[in-house]
Amino acid sequence: MVGSSHEALHRIFQKDPALLTRALQHVLRVPFPEPRDFAAMNVDLTEIEPVERRVDTLLRAETDDGVYLLVVESQGKPDERKRGSWPYYLSFLHEKYRCEPVLIVITQNSATARWAAEPIHLGVRGCPSLTVRPFVLGPDNVPVIVDEREAQRDVPLAVLSAMTHGKGPRAAAILESLAAALRTIDADSAAVFVQFVDSCLADPQAQQMWRDLMTAIQYFWRHPLAEQVREEGREQGREEGREEGRASERAQMILRNLRHRRIDVPDSVRERILSSTDLDELDTWLDRSYQVTDAVDLFGDGF
Repeated sequence: MVGSSHEALHRIFQKDPALLTRALQHVLRVPFPEPRDFAAMNVDLTEIEPVERRVDTLLRAETDDGVYLLVVESQGKPDERKRGSWPYYLSFLHEKYRCEPVLIVITQNSATARWAAEPIHLGVRGCPSLTVRPFVLGPDNVPVIVDEREAQRDVPLAVLSAMTHGKGPRAAAILESLAAALRTIDADSAAVFVQFVDSCLADPQAQQMWRDLMTAIQYFWRHPLAEQVREEGREQGREEGREEGRASERAQMILRNLRHRRIDVPDSVRERILSSTDLDELDTWLDRSYQVTDAVDLFGDGF
């Protein structure tokens, strides 16, 4: 179970290490060589002395140009202590493994991204003995993927796009394209990605929309993330009657999707949605609510 955006933002690269090198190559334009293989490594950099130091994610990438150690740090806000610990991480790893360390910082915040990208100079001002230049992935350079076909071409990158940009006016299009793309990959991988995105959506409306989108995907319900949604549904069913509760829930999901997508809902349309108790009919309208541009088109019958 992924419990926070901090954890999700670096664990996605544990799930798909190749996404990290694609981001370096295509997002940050770093001429990083193509890895032949990846291996997860122990993130504990603690020495015998009781000074605990841990990176968020550490990957070993074997390439034709040699072995690289990819250090991924998830950063929620500026922290000046990192300007001391990051150089330490790189120096320690280079000394211990005799491989080239690469620092990648991932963040959802533009101001934090700008802070993290500032070079770290240690030594004489203007003539430092050591300079560290982190590579930073954030909302200013991670692509906004709103096209379903583009999302299907690189599902992990589409997940990273949703995790980074999952708020604001484009959130609906990003989440809809990703939801469609998740149907094209294996269920277990998709379920992990669902958790990553859910953990990173700080906007309550966007998170609710994402959970509504996922109700139609059965593998979602096999994971702990869904327990809260299931319990809410069970409670409503107990209070209002099982069938009536499910119908009411579907109707509210449809209206919430339309509202989130800024589609006007006439009173006649609202009344028809709320008065329906046919779950198959409501499920059809729910599917259409992610695509229509006019609320009347939900019904597809010239209503």
